[in-house]
Amino acid sequence: MPRFPIFHSRSDQRRRSGAIRATRLLFVLLFTGPIILTGGACASNQSQSGQDRSTLAPTPPKPYVNASAPVNPSGYDWRNIEGTQDGWQLNERSSEWSRLNRAALNLHSVSAMIVDERGNVLYSKNARAVRPIASITKLMTAMVVLDTGVSLKTPIRIVEDDRDRLKNSRSRLRINDTVLSRREMIMVAIMSSDNRAAHALGRTTFRGGTPEFIQAMNRKARALGMRNTRFVDSSGLDPRNQSTAEDLVKMVRAASNYPLLHEITALGQMTLRPFSDGTALQYRNTNPLVRSPEWTVEVSKTGFINEAGRCLVMRARIDNRSLYMVFLGSNGKLSTVGDSNRVRDWILTSSRTTAAR
Repeated sequence: MPRFPIFHSRSDQRRRSGAIRATRLLFVLLFTGPIILTGGACASNQSQSGQDRSTLAPTPPKPYVNASAPVNPSGYDWRNIEGTQDGWQLNERSSEWSRLNRAALNLHSVSAMIVDERGNVLYSKNARAVRPIASITKLMTAMVVLDTGVSLKTPIRIVEDDRDRLKNSRSRLRINDTVLSRREMIMVAIMSSDNRAAHALGRTTFRGGTPEFIQAMNRKARALGMRNTRFVDSSGLDPRNQSTAEDLVKMVRAASNYPLLHEITALGQMTLRPFSDGTALQYRNTNPLVRSPEWTVEVSKTGFINEAGRCLVMRARIDNRSLYMVFLGSNGKLSTVGDSNRVRDWILTSSRTTAAR
């Protein structure tokens, strides 16, 4: 059957051409629309971000970089303690304690510093001399752990890597048979100064292990204005952990803002069951002043290695005032306790003399 050509009218051709153009325009809009909208949104965000940066006050750097744990505020706000942002600084020329006869105080420690809660210096002896600080280090270890916000309930096992091969110090926490919560590890490290517990805390807090933890300790020290302080381990066994009495006043002040550290310091002794067989271990606070009725100790840490001598840092109340006290390089097991009592008697005697006038 023969085919005949089909002829369209001009109006049909115009309608068909218009439909083709509309279809092409629709495809163009479908493909380019999201790009235009995204670009507009990015420009808007950049503009808003720039506006925020220009109108908001700059945020100071945090004392540590936490790459492995969610941010969970600990017992203190580091921004109130960094540098002098809260107005607190050491004042060696204050007249508030002018009644004290500094020549009458004879301390046996090589370095020492006594400062009140306002930053007024009551006494200073070689306060800027850099010295090994032994287990005073563990106070920084505990703060760095608490800063990260990691769970304190997490069980931690003592392993071979936690054994002290530098000083061969002893520990009652048996390798591969000790499991304590992170909170209990902090308690043993601070109250009883256990080196395996301190090493386990440094090993398990960050994904980067001990090296990342040591970096965090040094960052926090710098943030607190501890310019002459350096940490190389989390226990204090290495004599390269060094600081000054002046710097350690700042560290004790920071530590005083952690409720858990207050709680640990208040304990004269405690009982833990770290082993699989349920055997109990009794621990006593290494600072005997905690058990003395004449003392109100709020935060403290002791330390000793041969290179450092006997060391003690604490915040304690004397004559209804909170004082930061640092003693470094004492000889004799109770020499720091003797210096503490000498400071207490010195202040109380001066107060009674002043009141009698």
